[in-house]
Amino acid sequence: MYKKYLSIIVFALLFSCKNNTPNNQGNTFETKSPLLADIDRDFDFLPKASSNQIVKHELYTLSYNENFEQAEWVAYFLDGKTSRNHFDRPFFEQDPMVKTGSADWKNYKKSGYDKGHLCAAGDMHGSKAAFEDTFLTSNISPQLHDFNDGIWNRLEQKTRYWATKYNGIYVVTAGILTADLPTIGREKVAVPAFFYKILFRKADAKMIAFLVPHQDSDKALYEFVVPVDKIEQLTGLDFFPKLDDALENDLESKSDWKAW
Repeated sequence: MYKKYLSIIVFALLFSCKNNTPNNQGNTFETKSPLLADIDRDFDFLPKASSNQIVKHELYTLSYNENFEQAEWVAYFLDGKTSRNHFDRPFFEQDPMVKTGSADWKNYKKSGYDKGHLCAAGDMHGSKAAFEDTFLTSNISPQLHDFNDGIWNRLEQKTRYWATKYNGIYVVTAGILTADLPTIGREKVAVPAFFYKILFRKADAKMIAFLVPHQDSDKALYEFVVPVDKIEQLTGLDFFPKLDDALENDLESKSDWKAW
């Protein structure tokens, strides 16, 4: 009798362990949306590009637009890990992977503009190679110092906070590039009048976008929230084209700060 009961208990424990084993090995997300169930953490979330220069670095990808001498978008997954390695700040260098040649950093010299990161160096402290990749000139855009060190920096810090809170988010960011922009340097690097940042968290299918005028501002971040559709209209780009069409249309039409 004792052996019979023991066998029943062992069977029950094994059954319980089997049914509690995660079915998303290697994926820290717990997807609640059935429309995202077949998309893993590394799904192809890249926007469509208007240029033919897609450059993939260790932890971020960009679309370089030679007409403006900068990226029209930079996209990456920000994992939100709390480890913060310290790396020496490298010099800015041209991107050897841009076949037309990315802008020389000397275009920024005495221009009155910072070399503003698109993929923030602070987002890439997990890998020295990835950190150094952020100092390639394909990943920078002219930014006023008070903007770069002010509202843009606040948005970067908030993005890292959300990445930690939600166990990772997707980021797409750049300046709004239009034909009438002022330029700096010999290579005529365009100076955007607006910068954008789009964030997407897969766990519960939430998206938020920010459109920030290129100027110093003390306004709260939520005042810059816009639908992704607005940024698509301004850039002519299609963000997150691999998402289910119904889901993409729904997410990109909203501007819900409270969901974050």
